[in-house]
Amino acid sequence: MIYQGEKILLVEDDQTLNFIIKDNLEQNGYVVTSAEDGESAIKLFKSGKFSLCLLDVMLPRKDGFTLAKEIREIDDHVPIIFLTARSMTEDRITGLTIGGDDYITKPFSMEELLLKIKIFLKRSLNASESTNDQNYYKVGIFNFYFDSLILDSNGDRKTLTYKEAELLRYFCDNPNKVLSRSDILIQVWGSDDYYLGRSLDVFISRLRKYLSSDENIKILNLHGIGFRFNAAIAKS
Repeated sequence: MIYQGEKILLVEDDQTLNFIIKDNLEQNGYVVTSAEDGESAIKLFKSGKFSLCLLDVMLPRKDGFTLAKEIREIDDHVPIIFLTARSMTEDRITGLTIGGDDYITKPFSMEELLLKIKIFLKRSLNASESTNDQNYYKVGIFNFYFDSLILDSNGDRKTLTYKEAELLRYFCDNPNKVLSRSDILIQVWGSDDYYLGRSLDVFISRLRKYLSSDENIKILNLHGIGFRFNAAIAKS
């Protein structure tokens, strides 16, 4: 298996479900460290290196969203998949906008979970091994350094989240083009999904705010179609 031996942090307070998920992942070659509350989980994350995190939303001592925020302060790149109750629609959107990469609703099939894990491990490992040197962009008055997640203008430096940086890079690679919502979601998130679409709108708003000091940069909303990123771009 190509991902055999990759380390996964599993945080689930239901002991039975925790055992079932851990057992199935280990049978598929993953090395799993599990916790049943958020406080224990962040200590484990700080003491080890993980390739992916599976976080339940409703956790004792520290909820999954707070845990994800703390993980993102340490590591901008590790994929985070939330485990959510089917009725918690807003939870799914919240999870995606604070730095989560995807969600899976309970009850779920183990096949679905394994597929999502493979998808995100593949994307994460390919990104870390990439030798593509086209990771600096001059965006109007801004300097955008994708590898370090930095957006800089005249000494005003902002550190982006990984998803913000991925979205901005996709726009920079496709300036002044009509981009459908579906294409953006598939290219940046890997899936065209309603909840991811809601999350996309939040990320668009954030980028508009970050880039607002250059009036020549516009992220135009094309109703019923998608977006167009109007900007002068230079790559190196």
